[in-house]
Amino acid sequence: MSESVHSPQSTAKFIASLIAEIRPSKPNQVEAAIKAIQALCYLLNSHPEKARQLREAILRLLSEHKPISLFLVTRHSAFSGFFTEMRRRIGHKLLPEAVDESYLIDLFACFFTKTSDELWVQAVPDEVWEQLIVAIRFNEATTDITEPIIESCRQNFLAATQVLSYRIAALGLEPELLRNHPELEQHTSPFIAQQIELAEFLASPDADTHDLNSKSNETDIKHILVMLNQCSEVVMKIRRNSAIVGTSIQLTFMLQRMAQQVSRLETLLEILDHTSSDDSHNNQETSPKEAHSKANLKIVQLFKELVYSECHKNDVSEHWRENMEVMALRVTENASRTGEHYITGNRSEYFALMRSAMGAGVIIAFMAMIKITLAKQHMAPLTEAILFSLNYGLGFILIHILHFTVATKQPAMTAAAIAASIDATDSKSKEMDNLVAMIANTMRSQLVAIFGNVVLVVPIAMLIALGTLHFTGQHFITPEKAHHLMADIDPFRSGALLYAAVAGVCLFLSGLIAGYHDNLAIYNKIPQRLRAVTWMQKVLGVTRLNRVANYVENNLGALAGNFYFGCLLGGMTAIGVLFGLPFDIRHITFSSAYAGYAAVALDFMLTWQAVAYIALSLALIGFVNLAVSFSLALYVAMKSRKVRFKQWRLLLGNLATRLNQHPGEFIFPPKNSTDKITADHE
Repeated sequence: MSESVHSPQSTAKFIASLIAEIRPSKPNQVEAAIKAIQALCYLLNSHPEKARQLREAILRLLSEHKPISLFLVTRHSAFSGFFTEMRRRIGHKLLPEAVDESYLIDLFACFFTKTSDELWVQAVPDEVWEQLIVAIRFNEATTDITEPIIESCRQNFLAATQVLSYRIAALGLEPELLRNHPELEQHTSPFIAQQIELAEFLASPDADTHDLNSKSNETDIKHILVMLNQCSEVVMKIRRNSAIVGTSIQLTFMLQRMAQQVSRLETLLEILDHTSSDDSHNNQETSPKEAHSKANLKIVQLFKELVYSECHKNDVSEHWRENMEVMALRVTENASRTGEHYITGNRSEYFALMRSAMGAGVIIAFMAMIKITLAKQHMAPLTEAILFSLNYGLGFILIHILHFTVATKQPAMTAAAIAASIDATDSKSKEMDNLVAMIANTMRSQLVAIFGNVVLVVPIAMLIALGTLHFTGQHFITPEKAHHLMADIDPFRSGALLYAAVAGVCLFLSGLIAGYHDNLAIYNKIPQRLRAVTWMQKVLGVTRLNRVANYVENNLGALAGNFYFGCLLGGMTAIGVLFGLPFDIRHITFSSAYAGYAAVALDFMLTWQAVAYIALSLALIGFVNLAVSFSLALYVAMKSRKVRFKQWRLLLGNLATRLNQHPGEFIFPPKNSTDKITADHE
């Protein structure tokens, strides 16, 4: 540290070399970093001259290298669209940005050159970083640094707060925000009020003469912090309301951007407040030592945020993850409410779900018949894919309209409801029993829905095949086709389980699509807009149009999810043909129908071993359908809520205990189960 630091270039090199000395060889070696920082503190405390050199270098960086952009929120993803930011990050990874040494934000990138730097910086305790700040002795700066340098640092700091304040005020006037919170136009907006307060603070005589330690300025800062707290409350209120009135991606990112900027401005003002309180002798609430410690901890917090932002500025995976979490929250909020209807809590609901599933089995038997008939025509791949998709899509819509249930569509919905319950359980251990009961109810609900689908789809398929044989004298399918259908569901000699996983992914995607369209209907006020269409009022009449609008409001997501699910199933084979891959789907209910058609075509000439093997194959296909769709939906639902469930071992233990003590509850509801489990966990 004996190197001269008077030139800007040598100052930057000096800081960069010092950070390189502190940086551990591996980011997880936190103890090495702590020891290096403590050794530096000992050196600075033992040699005041070296502390002066480091202090001077830091202050020169803050005064000579345009630090305002560093203090602002530098996360690009909050200010640009998804694809724009993705292109920027990929481009800068391939071809790094040119460094402009006149800006401190560019030099900051030279100090923390490794993307893993944020790991050890974050892991080092705040108290250790505070020890370093104390050892540098910034309170002695006025004795050995010229006044212009200190004044430049102060002005840069205040300018950063001013820019952030302007940005927050501008966002508070965005039409998207005003639309979702009309009270901002009816009353004084805290977004505007905070800017007015800050402008008055900066224009005050004490601020103009740089006396930030006066009692009046402390009061002004506290007023601004109150306004910023009100801004945060408005943001939180809009976020809570979004679960009811829907939201858009634009609004979500706007709220994210505003929350970041409010948080950053609060941090800067709190640093200013505590540093001014440090030297204020009139402050009775906080002693100078406490104020100094609070200021240091806020500086450490800001430093860690800046390092994290720098290390992740070109992180493509983080950008993808953040955006997917935002998207997932929008589409799973509605799915969680829908999912609660698929979770039976008593016997009446249990048998109602079974009857609903049996009705779906009847329709799917006819859908399978149409699919086989279309396949016999040997049409062009694109035409065949379109017709397959329409068959599946319109069939699933009919199932929904008739209030029937397709078993494998449950997981994508119930997973979101369970994730919401896990979110509550993580902070309330008393909810663990309710969560275990909810999972048990979900499992038996899915089992009875599968049973309901299969118990009718097989005999109905057989009746259709026997009816065809009776009236035409020919089998509906040839024995060769029957053997082919049997081979298609063989889990060990074909790709049946892989194709079942593909169907599970389609089920998962259909759940997301349903949630997206539910949100779309609410946020874009589609029912209200339908009621306002003049020609529809004339054609349908006001009463019928109101019924249509209400139906769209409550069912748009389900209709879209079912139709697109059919399109996904119908298009998978075409995708396989297009790319030359053995790509297909296996769905338990359709596979069961095909087994029924094949059994009739073979004149029921099947041994009991063959029947058992077919049953095993269908069970495995159903298990993969459910496991893939449920696990994906649960993962996305938990990611969307940023749930980090830390009680998996306790949950699994409780589930094992419940299974051991009451195994029947996982198959059939007990007699005294009269309340919905959804009422328990709400």
